[in-house]
Order: sequence, then C-alpha cells, then structure tokens
Amino acid sequence: MKIGELAERTGVSIRSIRYYEQQGLLTPVRQENGYREYSPFAEEHVRTIRLYLNLGLSTEEIAGILHCVLKNKEAFCEEVLPIYRHKLKQIDEQIQLLNGIRQNLIDRIDSILLERSQTCQCQEEAK
Repeated sequence: MKIGELAERTGVSIRSIRYYEQQGLLTPVRQENGYREYSPFAEEHVRTIRLYLNLGLSTEEIAGILHCVLKNKEAFCEEVLPIYRHKLKQIDEQIQLLNGIRQNLIDRIDSILLERSQTCQCQEEAK
C-alpha cells in the first residue's frame, strides 16, 4: 500500500504519516524507486498511534509502548500504566493551574465591576 492510500484509509495526512516515520513509530519498506510500501498492518498501526495521540501521549511515550500494544492486549503491557498515570498527573496539574487562573480572572472582573459601581455612585451623589 502506498502512502496516499494509507492516508486515505486512515484519515491521517501524508505529512503526519511521514512524521510518524521520522519518530520511529511506523516503518515502511522502501522500493527500489524510493517509494514507500506499507504492510497491510500499517493501517492498524496508524489508528493505534492516533488513539494514543488523542489520549495526549507524546510520540516518545507512544514509541515506548507501541510495539507491545500492537502484539498484545494493552492490559498485558507493563509499560502502559506508568505512562497513563504520569499523563493523568500532568492533566491534574494543568487543571489545578487553570482553576487558579480562572479564579484570578473572576477576582479581577469582580474588582473592576465593584470599582465601576462605586465610581458611578460617587458621581451620582455629587450631582
């Protein structure tokens, strides 16, 4: 299967497929003319890579588990749980940071509205 066909079958851009190759996640066979030839299993590989990218994993993290999960069920790959736990910890930290930023914005909005209302009251009393 050629790169264009793989892209069409998976809904992934040719550029992304080339990137997966650069990252060592996908390895086509090179024909004599230099064209890439993908095995019938490449479609499953690309879909698996997309699944893990959608979970927020980096290509480095995916590289650490891809071989195992393509051969076995995910539950039997020892490498998976530590990566998932680490990613979940990162997400929890991001949520905490975003909640802090959210509260700061709420406080700023409240402060501005309070200052405006006090200024308006003073101006009306002066009349």
